[in-house]
Amino acid sequence: MTTRRTVLISAPAWLAAPPALAQAFPGKPMRYIVPVPAGGGSDFIGRTVCERWGKALGQTFIVDNIGGGGGVIASQTTAKAAPDGYTLMQGYVSTHGTSPATRRLPYDPVRDFTPIGMIGGTPNVLVVNPSLPVHDLKGFIDYLKANPAKASFGSAGNGSLTQLVMELFKQQSGTFMLHVPYRGIAPAFTDLLGGQTQAMFPGLAAALPHIRSGRVRPLAITGNSRAPTVKDVPTMIESGFKGFDAVQWYGVVGPAGVPAPIVRQLNETLTATVSAPDMKEKLASEAVDPMPMSDEQFGGYIAAEVARWTALAKERKIQVEE
Repeated sequence: MTTRRTVLISAPAWLAAPPALAQAFPGKPMRYIVPVPAGGGSDFIGRTVCERWGKALGQTFIVDNIGGGGGVIASQTTAKAAPDGYTLMQGYVSTHGTSPATRRLPYDPVRDFTPIGMIGGTPNVLVVNPSLPVHDLKGFIDYLKANPAKASFGSAGNGSLTQLVMELFKQQSGTFMLHVPYRGIAPAFTDLLGGQTQAMFPGLAAALPHIRSGRVRPLAITGNSRAPTVKDVPTMIESGFKGFDAVQWYGVVGPAGVPAPIVRQLNETLTATVSAPDMKEKLASEAVDPMPMSDEQFGGYIAAEVARWTALAKERKIQVEE
């Protein structure tokens, strides 16, 4: 089912473009598609960025929530829009990374879009039920090898980042766990807390409340450095997993063919927006760290994400049939 909600975010009147520049970009309200229903972390990120970004551009953003199909409907809508810079979408790791790697989609994540820029990302954290007799990553690996096929892990669904990161861990550690897919991260956590599953690799924002309450035990986190909110949790890299990284990232894309001058203007203002110190504080509530990039860098990042997860999906024989 497709869920949708549209909200108007306006820039102050004094920031509006003067009449002499009426034909300059942007000369009319802009549409910002968020590929999930209103509410939740991804929607919060989009609205937070659009509020500040609209001020930088001197224009109004219309935030348009188009849920359904795991982001497919929003992605198709964006890809088919006029490439004039007035329709943008908050692409993220699912729409432009893991879904293309594990599903047949009616769009190409690289060819059908213009990369605008990166917003930021949150790391994934390996957590276990506290009843498990392990307190660090080495102990967890030893437990899995000593108890083959006795442990299971939950995920937000088949082909989701939470599944693929754990599959990467299983591949690199030489261990096995049964995969139990759920329809979203909330029910996956319900069964992890209840002991029906033993482990999960969720995004840090989703895991933080349960880590702080002591209902799950964190063992390691992705990324090149430790997260300030869980500074005692070592990274996978420092725990011996060279190059092990995964990010629940969020960026901005438009339909293919947006003119280069418009892309440059959008990228420069987006980069300034996400680089502001107070924006870092706002995004921290979702455990998101700003990751400003040029449009070229972001395009390369998307292509690399699709390639790495596609390779893993093929090696682990992960293909989601709709």
